[in-house]
Amino acid sequence: MTQHDRTTGAGAASGPLAGLVVIDLSRALAGPHAAMMLGDLGARVIKVEAEGTGDDTRGWGPPFVGPDGDQQATYFLSCNRNKESICLDLKSADGRRTLERLVSRSDVLVENFRTGVMSRLGFSTERLHELNPRLVILSITGFGHDGPEGGRAGYDQILQGESGLMSMTGSEPDDPQRVGVPIGDLLAGIYGAYGVLASLHRRQTTGRGEIVRTSLLAALVGVHAFQGTRATVAGEVPRAQGNHHPSIAPYGLFDCRDGAVQISVGSQSLWRRFCDLFGLDAAAIGLSTNAERVAHRGELIRVIEHEFAKHTAARLLVILDDAGIPAGRVRGLDEVYAWDQVASQGLLVDVDHTTLGTITLPGSPLRFFDSVDDGEVETTRRHHGAPPTLNEHEAPILKWLDGTDAS
Repeated sequence: MTQHDRTTGAGAASGPLAGLVVIDLSRALAGPHAAMMLGDLGARVIKVEAEGTGDDTRGWGPPFVGPDGDQQATYFLSCNRNKESICLDLKSADGRRTLERLVSRSDVLVENFRTGVMSRLGFSTERLHELNPRLVILSITGFGHDGPEGGRAGYDQILQGESGLMSMTGSEPDDPQRVGVPIGDLLAGIYGAYGVLASLHRRQTTGRGEIVRTSLLAALVGVHAFQGTRATVAGEVPRAQGNHHPSIAPYGLFDCRDGAVQISVGSQSLWRRFCDLFGLDAAAIGLSTNAERVAHRGELIRVIEHEFAKHTAARLLVILDDAGIPAGRVRGLDEVYAWDQVASQGLLVDVDHTTLGTITLPGSPLRFFDSVDDGEVETTRRHHGAPPTLNEHEAPILKWLDGTDAS
């Protein structure tokens, strides 16, 4: 099956969302990531891009790869697999007409414009539902679509700071750091796709689509987890403290003879087992309970690193694993993508790109299985489409629309 076969034609792909059509009007990362997730699940995703330039991320580099004059940004490749591309000028009558035709035949529309832009283009939520009452609309903004600061433009690092995430990330309170990936964009996309699936389920009962709204701010506040309840319930203000857990000890990165290893000792039974391994006193004053170990973290780190200094990282990992103590090392991405465990989970996919040839992309984190009499059969989508070149699928998309009109 060729890439062209895989990525054109509604319902051509396998997966739990096969047969659904998604219009991706978004750009950058949050919206495209949400739409890509739906494509990974088998939906046909049609990416509508601006004429001439396309999605902003087509120019976000280096690195760029490919032949001179037709280079591709690896940033764009990261969030646009399993999509088709068509360019439309939404300020022109022809462009708006084509989008209307797409909307009338789609199940989901994804957009991440600033509040009010869709309405100014003539595609308010009311107009979209006039065209297609069953349409599920996903709208992702920076700070939320309403509220006193709802109109602010939001980029990931700005929101990492505004949401409090950076205040908890870094070596110490005076060293706020961003997460190494645009985690606000990614989480907003994940929450958005999750909301779309819930709305598609509700549509089975109501027969109507609805509007799903989320934001980078909401996504990041939504993952504060135990740090959030420290603030709202206990009245504590979490601050960055490096590579050690604020509520569990020992849990973090510890130096050894030739590097460092991570351990997670999350229960008293594990603590006793850990102490037996290294000849430590599990009932030592100040270290016998988790609360005491958290309060005396500095001393605990010194005690553990004194013992770990006797071993290489490789040897430590064997010792800890044999004893059932959760442990690991810090891998570079080159090591991660060469790891057989990553490959075994379907986290790498090969696709045939129009100009780049066969390339390897990080894959979907989801797998699906059917139960059968003698076990399980995996039903995860196997064949994936490469991220499209700009306007690559204009002809087949218009042909599909014309064919639907004719029928």
